[in-house]
Amino acid sequence: MPSIDVHVKTSIERTGKDYKDVHEWIDKDEAKKVERHDITRIHENAKEVELKWGEDGVREFIQHIHDDIKKRTADTLAYFGVK
Repeated sequence: MPSIDVHVKTSIERTGKDYKDVHEWIDKDEAKKVERHDITRIHENAKEVELKWGEDGVREFIQHIHDDIKKRTADTLAYFGVK
């Protein structure tokens, strides 16, 4: 998965804002990291994100999960020799 710094950089490129607090909330707490990346809990987690960072934060939360899944999928396919 991309690092917090990479997520921050892509947020700035995409929106002009870093959303570092959102990215750190998703990734920094090792005890909660898996739960916060669980796509079956996106709705539940998005509610918490919205309370803290509003609708823009929710968009960045969803984009963060998307970017992580995209990278994980690409890495897995590359491992099996698929380009």
